[in-house]
Amino acid sequence: MTLPHNARKDEDAKWLTPGVASIGAASFFSDAGHEIATSVVPAFLTTVLGGSAATLGLIEGVSDALTGAMKVIGGPLANDPARRRRLATGGYIVTAAATAAIGFATAVWQVGVLRALAWGARGVRSPARDALLGSLARPHTFGRAFGLERAGDNLGAVVGPLLAAVLVAWLGLRPAIWLAFIPGMLAAVAIIVAAREAKAHNTGGRRPIRLDPRGLRRAGIGRPLLPVLLFECGNLATTLLILRATDLFTTLGFAHAASLAILLYAGHNAVAALVSLPGGYWLDRVGPRRVFASGAIAYVFAYGLIAVASVDWVFAAGGFLLAGAGIGLAETAESAFIAQMLPDELRGSGFGVVGGIQAVGNIVGTVVAGVLYATVSPATAFAYAGAWMILSVAASILLKVPRAGGA
Repeated sequence: MTLPHNARKDEDAKWLTPGVASIGAASFFSDAGHEIATSVVPAFLTTVLGGSAATLGLIEGVSDALTGAMKVIGGPLANDPARRRRLATGGYIVTAAATAAIGFATAVWQVGVLRALAWGARGVRSPARDALLGSLARPHTFGRAFGLERAGDNLGAVVGPLLAAVLVAWLGLRPAIWLAFIPGMLAAVAIIVAAREAKAHNTGGRRPIRLDPRGLRRAGIGRPLLPVLLFECGNLATTLLILRATDLFTTLGFAHAASLAILLYAGHNAVAALVSLPGGYWLDRVGPRRVFASGAIAYVFAYGLIAVASVDWVFAAGGFLLAGAGIGLAETAESAFIAQMLPDELRGSGFGVVGGIQAVGNIVGTVVAGVLYATVSPATAFAYAGAWMILSVAASILLKVPRAGGA
């Protein structure tokens, strides 16, 4: 049913409910908290605990893979409203506690276990949080709601490293990690507020735990996920972008090169935060396909600039900022698409499937690009990633998205 123009306008004005705002706040505080730890852990592991760069890479690789696996597992669990509230709340609490506990570690293996626990909790809570947001937001404002959540997440990725730098200089490595517990628990409080509002609106009974691939296929999300898979195969880990920037600026000295690369990374996240919410407004007007394709196009130009950045540092800066715009638009579109296409009883599964696609695509893209970077050239690596983005744009244009079944 289509709302009359005046009624639609009134509904639009009320899109930012306490529940929607709370989820945006939860993403901001949680990301700020674990980014504090992420910024400090490399130095803590190598200088305090005597670990190696290889060990750090293994810990991060296993943790990231576990996040993707837990998203797939957590998806069907989040189909049930009561269970999704518990998963979201518990996931944020466990992430905060396990992340802060890294500061108490006295051995490298303890860091690995705690990091895996924190990242596993992040994975299992993600579909629950997104399904929770889908139940709280109005269908014609999904773009804004998920844009706000992405903006909060990306803004936390700007604030977290800055806080880490201040805390390390002021208190040292261990206390900085301990204090990550504060924003983490603020995130848990925010998600509890959202869960209580969702509980007040829920009138359905319990639902079975199942992925329900037939239901997902009937809802029509099969073929439209192809552009997402292609995009994620080209969505390189930001660490590879940071490495490229560091290499470009080595003539200034390693310390200055690393500092400039981190500043570019902060700028990347800031642009993603700034673009997400306007991108959500745009999505509510034109639908997710155009917004998603625009994100992929931004990446094509970003990788092109980064590939030829040896000509001028401005090219590297432009590439980082364009990549930030690309991820802000694409991630908002991916989440809003699932919320629009699927009914509430299938959204958890849908978000879990997308999480699995993101994990697989990121691993495939980044591993191959890393090999190309080391054995051929950085330009070849970013050209490879750009080719995936071009394919994603083509698939977005050619594949027709069926009418939403869940909106």
